[in-house]
Amino acid sequence: MKKWFALLAALPLVAVAASEEKMVTLGGDVTEIVYALGAQSSLVARDSTSRWPQAANALPDVGYLRQLSAEGILSVRPTLVLASAQAQPSLALKQVEQSRVRVVNVPGRNDLSVIDEKVRVVAEATRRVAQGETLRLALQKELAALPSSPLNKRVLFILSHGGMTAMAAGQQTGADAAIRAAGLQNAMQGFTRYQPLSQEGVIASQPDLVVISQDGVKSLGGEENLWKLPGLAQTPAGRNGQVLAIDDMALLGFSVRTPKAIQQLRARAEQLP
Repeated sequence: MKKWFALLAALPLVAVAASEEKMVTLGGDVTEIVYALGAQSSLVARDSTSRWPQAANALPDVGYLRQLSAEGILSVRPTLVLASAQAQPSLALKQVEQSRVRVVNVPGRNDLSVIDEKVRVVAEATRRVAQGETLRLALQKELAALPSSPLNKRVLFILSHGGMTAMAAGQQTGADAAIRAAGLQNAMQGFTRYQPLSQEGVIASQPDLVVISQDGVKSLGGEENLWKLPGLAQTPAGRNGQVLAIDDMALLGFSVRTPKAIQQLRARAEQLP
C-alpha cells in the first residue's frame, strides 16, 4: 500500500517535469511533426528552415540548419534538442550534449518510409507515444492512397534560392524520390544530386512540367523569368508554360505534409496535355 501511495505522489512530479521541457527543433520536418503531435507548448526555439506552421515563425531562430553553433542553441537554455539528420556541424551538437542537454537525432533519408520513423522518434522523445501512433496510422493511410500507376510525364525540379545558380535535381535527391513516388519520371538522368542548369542538358531532358519552390519563383523575380533560364523555353514545359510552384519543405521534407504534396504533384501532371 505504501508503494502505491508513493507512486501516486510521484505522478504530479512527472507531469510537471514533462511540462517544463524546453525544446529546440532543428529541421522544418521535425518542427512540423512536433506541431502535428500537439507538443509545441514545449518549444522555445527552432532553426531557420522551420517556417510551417505559421506559428513557428514567432519562435526565436537559432540559425540555419547546416551552419549551427552550440552558443546559439544553448542561448535559449533547452533541455531537449530534436535534430534532423541534416543538422550540421555535428561538433556543435556534441557541444550541446556536453552541456547536459538531451539531443535526439531524427532520421533522414530520401525515402517515404522515413516519415513513419521520424514520427515514432519524435513522439517517443516528446512523450507523445499515443498521439504518435494516431499520426502514424493517418500518414500510413495517406501514403497508401498515393497513385500506384505510372504516368508518362517528365518532371524537371529546379532548385533556386536568392544569390545562387539555379540547379536541376538528379538522382539520389529528395526531388527525385518525390517525383518517382508520384508515378512520374525525373527528366534529368545520368547524374546524382543537384547540378547547375545547362542549356544542352535542359533541352535534352524535354520536361513536360517544371517544378520549383514558391520561394524560388520569387528569387527569380517572377514566373516570366523562369522561362529565361538556360534552354527552358525550348522544352515542352516551356512552350506550354507548364509549371508547378510548390512549398519545397512540404514536398521534399518527408514529413507530415509530404503525402499531400506528392498528390498535388501527381494531380498537376494529370492535367498536362
